[in-house]
Amino acid sequence: MSEKLNPIIAPTVAETPEGISGQGFFATSIEKAVGLARKNSLWPLPFATSCCGIEFMATMASHYDLARFGSERLSFSPRQSDLLMVMGTVAKKMGPVLREIYIQMAEPKWVIAVGACAASGGIFDTYSVLQGIDRVIPVDVYVPGCPPRPEQIINGILKIQDLVGNESLRRRNSKEYEDLMKRYNIE
Repeated sequence: MSEKLNPIIAPTVAETPEGISGQGFFATSIEKAVGLARKNSLWPLPFATSCCGIEFMATMASHYDLARFGSERLSFSPRQSDLLMVMGTVAKKMGPVLREIYIQMAEPKWVIAVGACAASGGIFDTYSVLQGIDRVIPVDVYVPGCPPRPEQIINGILKIQDLVGNESLRRRNSKEYEDLMKRYNIE
């Protein structure tokens, strides 16, 4: 009877990267192995300023459990994070602070703009609200909504994981990446 109420769920196992396998061995490229490790061990830094932060708290709670996706270790130190999650309204006075946090993060680093306010200023088209965090830092994934549901935040994490898992190890040394950083005046 108890099995009907609480069915046993098989654990999720990371997909094996492309490679050559045989009796007792498996060989793949270093990029695939590093991508697999990075995508399943993201350390997010939540930068929550308003209602989207409450939805993120629900995402971390037991019902949605973001820990299932390898993002359970929240870090509130930029030097120990590789994923910056900006949630909520960002005032123009907070722009330099947000930028400093981004610069302090170690490479490689990724950014998610959660909610309409972080993505575009939301309903606050005023002189004091930053009309999108992409004016001060580069954004990798946008999560729409006002506020976005926990399922949408999880979908944003999955999109970041796809990006991280398929990113070349040499991307951060490329001319395109250097040009992107120069466009944001980040050296």
